[in-house]
Amino acid sequence: MTDRLRISDVIAADLPDWRMVQNKLHSSFDTGSFVAGLTFVEHIAEAAEAANHHPDITLTYPTVAVTLWSHDADGVTHRDIDLAIVISGLARAAGHEATPGRVLVDMGLDTHDGAAVAPFWAAILDGKVEGDEVLTAAGTPDMWFQQSEELPEPPPQRWHPDVWVAHDQAEARVQAAIEAGGTLVSDDRAPSFWVLADKQGNKVCICTNLER
Repeated sequence: MTDRLRISDVIAADLPDWRMVQNKLHSSFDTGSFVAGLTFVEHIAEAAEAANHHPDITLTYPTVAVTLWSHDADGVTHRDIDLAIVISGLARAAGHEATPGRVLVDMGLDTHDGAAVAPFWAAILDGKVEGDEVLTAAGTPDMWFQQSEELPEPPPQRWHPDVWVAHDQAEARVQAAIEAGGTLVSDDRAPSFWVLADKQGNKVCICTNLER
């Protein structure tokens, strides 16, 4: 199995078009039209076949979103770095501007017994239970269970979104949330994650891959 890289390795690789979010490399390329996007996807496919390493690609009008990660390592490896460099070169040659990173959301449920409710949520989300998570289909937010004390009835907030962003976009996102009326609850674990709350006290975490 190929060794998984840490985010420090990805930053050192100097990939201006890409950001590591949730242990995957992400970028979007503005192609300007559906046809140009399709041509770009075909070029990526040729490069992927040559490398025997295949990204996840979403083609829309007018962008192509690309996600790179190595299934056998459950994260980013040098194969992803190498293919990212090739894809960036294809984009530059075609005049496609990159927007690095993307926002990803998964849901955390505070519960004293995650194992008891996990099968229910797997059935609801058409997913499968693995450890303390429910893994769902591509494009659907995953969910996980955070150990807590048995909660009273009616319970306080039990769901909180984990919003994953690129490491160099997190502080701006936190500041924007505060300026929009939010409150910083805790930055004790920053830059791994910040806890914020809206005006009604509903909490959310802004998360990065740093220091994990």
